Amino acid sequence: MRALRILLIVVVILGGLFVIVDRVAVTLAEGEVADRLRTTENLAHTPDVSINGFPFLTQLAGGELDEVEVGIDDYEAAAGSGGEKIRIADLTARMRGVEFSGDYSSATAATATGTATIAYDELLKTAKPEPAQVAPGVTAKVVGLSDGGNGKIRVAVEATLFGTKLPEPVHVLSTVKVEGDSVRVDADALPRIGSVELPESRVRAITDFEQRIDELPGGIELDKVQAAKNGVEISVKGSDVRLAG
Repeated sequence: MRALRILLIVVVILGGLFVIVDRVAVTLAEGEVADRLRTTENLAHTPDVSINGFPFLTQLAGGELDEVEVGIDDYEAAAGSGGEKIRIADLTARMRGVEFSGDYSSATAATATGTATIAYDELLKTAKPEPAQVAPGVTAKVVGLSDGGNGKIRVAVEATLFGTKLPEPVHVLSTVKVEGDSVRVDADALPRIGSVELPESRVRAITDFEQRIDELPGGIELDKVQAAKNGVEISVKGSDVRLAG
């Protein structure tokens, strides 16, 4: 019995040491991945990286990690061919089946899913906020975007009628969706500005717009989008997503 008790104590001690070593190793690895991501994606700040699954050391020995979660507070994505940028906030991505090279210089995830937010003031930059003529004597421009409820965007349009600005903006609910690599906003119904009959094509040239979003981290792509309280919430996905290298 005494020998068995001693054996159990040794097993417990060794198991505890293994857990400690495993957690130290995963912490070091998370720091290394974060540093490489910051360099690879040219980030202003070091991202948060969590390597999930236990034990880590057996995953390391096998050359593949079960799941890596990456959090980036602020990311500047390309917003078109003219060099414009759009700020994406709170980008969180979960990478699964992450294979890495023997010298840890590169890592690629089999699949990835994630979420992020584009603030309304960021999206407004692409909404042609300059006044444009929509009918003889009538000019209009988009002056604000907000949550319209039920996944809709509330678009505020400021109008000037024969030289007199209307006292309050005209509001229209719009549908937001993903089209390829762009977020598109289309008015559900056209706003009425005074009693003037407005050509639909000219009005939609003001109310409807799209924002292209390129060069997301690791090659992930837009999947879904919906309006929310603080901005447009986007879902992203990808395969063969590069974390480093």
